[in-house]
Amino acid sequence: MAGAGGDREPARSRFAVVGGGIAGVTCAEKLATEFPSEDIYLMTASPVIKAVTNFRQVSKTLEEFDVEEQPSFLLEKRYPNIKVIKSGVKQLKGGEHKIFTEDGKEYIYEKLCLCAGAKPKLILEGNPYVLGIRDTDSAQAFQKNLAQAERIVVVGNGGIALELVYEIQGCEVIWAIKDKAIGNTFFDAGAAEFLIPKLTAEKQEAPLECKRTKYTVEGSKEKERPTAASDKLGSALGPDWHEGLHLKGTKEFSHKVHIEILCEVKKIHLQQEFIQLQQTSLTFPTEEKNVEPEEVLWPVYVELTNGKIYGCDFIVSATGVVPNVKPFIDGNNFAVGEDGGLQVDEHMHTSVPDVYAAGDICTAAWEPSPVWHQMRLWTQARQMGWYAAKCMAADALGEPIDMDFSFELFAHVTKFFNYKVVVLGKYNAQGLGSDHELMLRCTKGQEYVKVVLQNGRMVGAVLIGETDLEETFENLILNQMDLSAYGEDLLNPDIDIEDYFD
Repeated sequence: MAGAGGDREPARSRFAVVGGGIAGVTCAEKLATEFPSEDIYLMTASPVIKAVTNFRQVSKTLEEFDVEEQPSFLLEKRYPNIKVIKSGVKQLKGGEHKIFTEDGKEYIYEKLCLCAGAKPKLILEGNPYVLGIRDTDSAQAFQKNLAQAERIVVVGNGGIALELVYEIQGCEVIWAIKDKAIGNTFFDAGAAEFLIPKLTAEKQEAPLECKRTKYTVEGSKEKERPTAASDKLGSALGPDWHEGLHLKGTKEFSHKVHIEILCEVKKIHLQQEFIQLQQTSLTFPTEEKNVEPEEVLWPVYVELTNGKIYGCDFIVSATGVVPNVKPFIDGNNFAVGEDGGLQVDEHMHTSVPDVYAAGDICTAAWEPSPVWHQMRLWTQARQMGWYAAKCMAADALGEPIDMDFSFELFAHVTKFFNYKVVVLGKYNAQGLGSDHELMLRCTKGQEYVKVVLQNGRMVGAVLIGETDLEETFENLILNQMDLSAYGEDLLNPDIDIEDYFD
């Protein structure tokens, strides 16, 4: 075992964190502040880390921030006691408190936080025509392919699929979703209807300023990236990841989107296989002609569960993520959630002593507040990373700790189709069954307001546009006031609702 660090004593540190994404970096920063005289080891497979910038607390539970990729030495400069170890983790021996990195070194920790994120859940692994989009690297590979594309198929119905379809111009898009309406992770059918006109409207050419600076490793520009390298972990995309990317295909029109609802991908055929099938594929559906067989040959064909077959240049798989637990599971007794994440209790402990987890890799296994649920979002990664560090510090010092306030109420602010979007609590009536009622207010092209009520109390809301209602609604959900008396007036635009509840 001589050579690669075999003879050397393993490095020791009180705290170690794995993962250079938002959860890991936030956790390391917080630990570095709490323990200025301790070295904090941050292990990351990527040469750049994700830093939170321009953080703004919008209200009690809503926060906005930008995410920036930075070279790791900037983090070390800001926090001299953070030591960034640029290597992936090969193995964890939880019983011995040891971590082995890919570069052959070993580290002994007292407390460890796993923040290794998640990777895209590809509809088909290893097919060069299937691209997974989750991070800035795969978004660039995607852009390179789009430059030559005349038609693509987008599969998935989360935030990334939604933004992607909206941003693409000059290329036919067949969008296959398993739900009845677009954007199902964030919206209901009503909100989808409100947004759909934006998909067909000609877009104003707005000069986009890209807020993120991109650092690449020296020399990595020249090497062509293999497109289907989904096992390469990038950090997740932020809410404005498409800014500054030139998302334009080869055709001269602006938007052409056709949505196939309630279907999934049944099979993907390469051109040769498709010819042997002797099936017909369809042209792009338009108002004049809906379903016609097509004469052109495409590189790849998608057969949907509704029986339709479309040819295209490539397929974008935007179908969610799988927690990246693989390097840590072997030989350790981790309890794993149904979604594949490492289960954590209300102090972010996993089931392995002295090992914590935060962000996309973990599954919240505590009894949540009635208006909070876990979603693999940047805001939650930041909150969990910060809170995990607080818990590690409290445990190390033998102090008690209270559950963090950010887990009281689910709250997320983002942008879709250039509208501000705020979602609060059980905004899609998640888990409420039929025991709820909805109230809506919608001004076409301007705003969409939906509240979810249960027993006269507000439990969730969706706000699209500049509604200025987020703080009022946040308070109403948190204090569970009985609103039955207000009836329809609750959303009456002529009544200043804030005056009611000051």
